[in-house]
Amino acid sequence: MRLSDQPVLPAPGSDPAANDPLVAASQALVQAAARSLIDPQARALAGSVEWWPGPERASGTPGLQTPVAVLGQGPTVLLLHGFDSSFLEFRRLAPLLASDHRLVIPDLHGFGFSPRPSSDDYDPEAVLRHLDGLLPRLGPGVGVIGASMGGAVAVALARRHPDTIGRLLLLAPAGLTGRPMPVPPLLDALGVRFLARPGVRRGLCRSAFADPEAAVGPAELEIASVHLPTPGWADALRCFARSGGFAGCGAPLPAQPLAVLWGKDDRILRPPQKRAALALLGNRVEELEACGHLPHLDQPARVAAAWRKGSLGHQEP
Repeated sequence: MRLSDQPVLPAPGSDPAANDPLVAASQALVQAAARSLIDPQARALAGSVEWWPGPERASGTPGLQTPVAVLGQGPTVLLLHGFDSSFLEFRRLAPLLASDHRLVIPDLHGFGFSPRPSSDDYDPEAVLRHLDGLLPRLGPGVGVIGASMGGAVAVALARRHPDTIGRLLLLAPAGLTGRPMPVPPLLDALGVRFLARPGVRRGLCRSAFADPEAAVGPAELEIASVHLPTPGWADALRCFARSGGFAGCGAPLPAQPLAVLWGKDDRILRPPQKRAALALLGNRVEELEACGHLPHLDQPARVAAAWRKGSLGHQEP
């Protein structure tokens, strides 16, 4: 799924991958976030971003640089954020794991602050191809933590790389069951326009937390929308919606050890979705009290402890 056929911005200089104006715009947004976000943990995470080359593009030209937050020392863990989010989603979990893990937190292709050329694909396969290109830099035995849509991405990626990815922890995974539901043209534009409205984003942000009155203030609302000025945000999201997104990614489950944490107070994953996921996952699932759709934000210490204690081995359903 591609963006509309609008001209690709010319890249000045001899190295388009490094000098593309889309990359410059993305870098400026991340630098501004590192300076001025209200949340100090979010500022610190934005300050840890490196710009890694993306995979070669369909035209054969070098891939554009993409933002990857990198911090800590130790075994490598790849953290994958959810739909219409960014690496900033892991701002509370990262400090708890970085003391003894090397954390690699990319923006998924077409999401967050990632550059969005109009000639690129924006569908699940493109998201996975981008991660295919990152994995060789991480070495063997990579752990993966995937949140919401990132959980479906993690499962699909683990099946593609059984010799590289070690164990997985899924946080309120979305997209493991069901089937893709492509959004028709015109409706995709209306949906994205609706999603950009401040009141809608505020409502979605509040619905993701177990206790929105206590958890959601100006800092959370700022982070929920800070990536929207990234050039191409709306068009890439429309393309992803027309593709149908990630769905039915759970079966067959990968062979690697896998565990799941989700919140008892999750208002994003509806009961039918939870029942279908539970039928697939069996007793790999642990439900957390006082937790919504974002265990890594509502209960980051519980998530860090679950990963660190090394008790996430494969369990039969």
